[in-house]
Amino acid sequence: MEIILAKTAGFCFGVKRAVETVYKQLAENKEGKIYTYGPIIHNEEVIKDMESKGIIVLRTEEELKQIKDGTVIIRSHGVPRHICDYLEEKQISYVDATCPFVKKIHKIVMEESAKGSYIVIVGNGSHPEVEGIKGWAGSSATVISDAEDAEKFSAPPGKRVCVVAQTTYNYNKFKELVEIISEKGYDIIVLNTICSATKERQEEAADIAKRVDAMIVIGDKHSSNTQKLFEICNHACNNTYYIQTLDDFDMNQLRSVETVGITAGASTPNNIIEEVQNNVRINF
Repeated sequence: MEIILAKTAGFCFGVKRAVETVYKQLAENKEGKIYTYGPIIHNEEVIKDMESKGIIVLRTEEELKQIKDGTVIIRSHGVPRHICDYLEEKQISYVDATCPFVKKIHKIVMEESAKGSYIVIVGNGSHPEVEGIKGWAGSSATVISDAEDAEKFSAPPGKRVCVVAQTTYNYNKFKELVEIISEKGYDIIVLNTICSATKERQEEAADIAKRVDAMIVIGDKHSSNTQKLFEICNHACNNTYYIQTLDDFDMNQLRSVETVGITAGASTPNNIIEEVQNNVRINF
């Protein structure tokens, strides 16, 4: 059996930086408690390892407001502005592990909103990254997730429209939605803020999926970028499997195939990718 592993599979720059930030704090902070506001990345295996070493994950704003000391690490997806303001107001020590590409979007929407622009965020409205971006856009912002949202969208009269995207959004879908919004005749500025690594990962996954009999996509079930990879691969290859770890996969599904492609989301550790790849190779 031929196995094709995507070169772009695994941790992206922002995720690697955030994970390393947590472990660095663990090494340097021997006594005080260390918290992350939300899971630092979307990968249960990584979070379990961090928790086993003493990291406390704060999953709600109410939990955040209960802490009195220690260090809070802001997740890679970023947070709304009022969270940073709260931490500073209460003089709670914190480390910002927000992906630099997400921070760039925060700066864009903050500045454009200050100029009077109406902000449109193309992405998944319930995703923490999008919630964070919206929290830096002032009071004028709308999230558009699909064509139906784009068709219904109407900007306030006289407002310039500034369009940005969730960093892990599907590039082709972003272009489609921008076209729908553009046809409405607004004074519009479109900033493609999809991470270049995301675009490369999606393009490589699509190319591999077209050439193989089966495709394995590895990543956490809550990972937006992995979900997008699965959609792209599934469109190109009918035998596409979405797994979190090797335990989720039945090797018998590959008995009749000759070529297998493997890719993984930006928050999938290399050891999980290698375990899947090695077991496929051993079994076939």
